[in-house]
Amino acid sequence: MTISRRKLIEPQITPFYHVINRCVRRAYLCGDDPYDGKNYQHRRGWIVNKIKQLAAVFCIDVCAYAVMSNHYHLVLKIDTEQQQKLTPEEVISRWLQLFSGHPIAVDFLKEGQISSDKQQALSDLVAEWQQRLGSISWFMRCLNEEIARKANKEDQCKGSFWEGRFKSQALLDEQALLSCMMYVDLNPIRAGITPSLEQSDFTSIQQRIREYNQTKTLSKPSSSNKSYFQLLPFVGAEHQAKKAGINFAFADYLELIDWTGRCIRNDKKGFLAPNQPKILQKMGITADAWLEHSEQFMEHYANVSGRWSQMCAFKQRTGGHWCKGKSASHQLHPN
Repeated sequence: MTISRRKLIEPQITPFYHVINRCVRRAYLCGDDPYDGKNYQHRRGWIVNKIKQLAAVFCIDVCAYAVMSNHYHLVLKIDTEQQQKLTPEEVISRWLQLFSGHPIAVDFLKEGQISSDKQQALSDLVAEWQQRLGSISWFMRCLNEEIARKANKEDQCKGSFWEGRFKSQALLDEQALLSCMMYVDLNPIRAGITPSLEQSDFTSIQQRIREYNQTKTLSKPSSSNKSYFQLLPFVGAEHQAKKAGINFAFADYLELIDWTGRCIRNDKKGFLAPNQPKILQKMGITADAWLEHSEQFMEHYANVSGRWSQMCAFKQRTGGHWCKGKSASHQLHPN
């Protein structure tokens, strides 16, 4: 039986989630469509631009993204601390960037106050919108609906553009997060779309590499630039208690992704370099295990990834009876 989306996303257990969405009717987001001969490259830009807008409005950080020919990947982190700290004015201001506001909320934002008989209605609206600003379901709804409308208008047709609701995958620990980000960042290279990370357009890894190079030349991207938005940063393990982010250094992650990509290139015989990356040494993961894990991430795991005991606990909490991990599926409650 299908588990409800509400149960599959549990910020109290983990804030990190991998989400995927695919097109229907053999529709293309980008590239040359072999069925009608048209090029839809520009649609990849639609996706990335909308992600940038939503990341500035929602209390949700973007860890990684990759826009492929007929689907896209996102790795997201729900920032519940930021969500809970929003003032009523901030909640209303953010929500009005996406939707037409309720007259009571609009009046409150303009006047700074509201009559006592409308206070309860305003409080209810703010509470509802504040909850939505930390919801991956609402984030994805805002993203997918706009892209579908624009694509249908361009194709001069009606009907569904996406094959269904997005698929989500809870990431329960650091290894699961790194493996998933690696899988997303290497997706275009494995698909043969691009030969290098630097040329991997419409991906987070290209954005991170450009920012990293700019930082080294003392030229930081301007936050006033409308085309710029900050991905959840790598902060290094030594700063994890002080600063929100991914608890590894980006230089170490870059070393790992470059090493992984070279080892499992589909067009060349794989090899293992004599010195494995620092991150693997810190986490105590063997090179062979990491390569198998990152290359077959989607085959090994369904809607949750992490240590076996964590996955079983997550499944039991969400009401699932089966847990897929590594190379086999196991029943949690055989009786």
